[in-house]
Amino acid sequence: MTHGLNTIRFVSVDAMMRLVHHVGVESFLTGLAAYVEADFRRWESFDKSPRVASHSPGGVIELMPTSDGALYAFKYVNGHPQNGRLGRQTVTAFGVLAEVDTGYPTLLSEMTLLTALRTAATSAVAARALARPDSRTMALIGNGAQSEFQALAFRALLGIETLRLYDIDPAATERCAANLAPLGFSITRCTSAEEAVQGADIVTTATADKRQATILSDNMVGAGQHLNAVGGDCPGKTELAEAILHRASIFVEYPEQTRIEGEIQQLAPDHAVTELWQVLSGLAPGRTGADQITLFDSVGFATEDFSALRFVADCIAGTEYFEELDLLADPDEPRDLFGMLMRARPGEAA
Repeated sequence: MTHGLNTIRFVSVDAMMRLVHHVGVESFLTGLAAYVEADFRRWESFDKSPRVASHSPGGVIELMPTSDGALYAFKYVNGHPQNGRLGRQTVTAFGVLAEVDTGYPTLLSEMTLLTALRTAATSAVAARALARPDSRTMALIGNGAQSEFQALAFRALLGIETLRLYDIDPAATERCAANLAPLGFSITRCTSAEEAVQGADIVTTATADKRQATILSDNMVGAGQHLNAVGGDCPGKTELAEAILHRASIFVEYPEQTRIEGEIQQLAPDHAVTELWQVLSGLAPGRTGADQITLFDSVGFATEDFSALRFVADCIAGTEYFEELDLLADPDEPRDLFGMLMRARPGEAA
């Protein structure tokens, strides 16, 4: 399937699911992770700014833009924790990739699935640089929509085979276990967060409640663990006790955003953190010792969505996993937009 000059490639939810299965879920995560890491390594080439957020009592709607000078991307995404009670997703999203030179969009894609995939891929990229190399067991606290993707990404990139699951809703843990057990994981269902972290090399927290909560208390975290804090991603929403932050080496995507939205919103504005791109580029150390506690304070950043859209655009080239969407009004005579409209009147000769 080719791409016309006056149309935009559209990847629907159905097409995204078929594409992921065509590539293979773990292969898709591995390929996506490679794009995410490559773009982190050229971090300085991107326009960067905190996302534009519109907060309401029920949640948040955000726009996440960035550009590398050749391509521009943005994502529309919401986060509404109460949606689950309505039978709806907590997070939904779509994204656009465009040419900077012309301003023409070239790709419109669903990003509800793709955000889950890119979040998991980014978590695993960070953990590969920060966790102990012999890590094989991960605690997953919060067994919602993100949990299975995290498990698969950590297996694909780090070899994680053993999972310890906990959620305040036992039904969520059962669903997660039922989805992952046929895929070959060794799974333990836990009755508390404290039980889940016991013996875990990596601890992933991915809860949805929009408030400052203590999912992990200081006494739960031991020497050598890597913490992957995914759920704290807006002002007033955190998962870790502040005392943990003072014991850990903290790594972030974009400090200007993370200090507003991440776990480190609990700390002084000048508290020392290391940017992940510096570690991946060899400009700063990651883990420096077996007993070190490392924390990836993940809030999600626009470059990761840029990477995901770029990866999808490359994956769909020459395939059937997109449609041509008639989105761009582009008359033969660029200055005659009105004439194009008039020629479309019913009964008008072509």
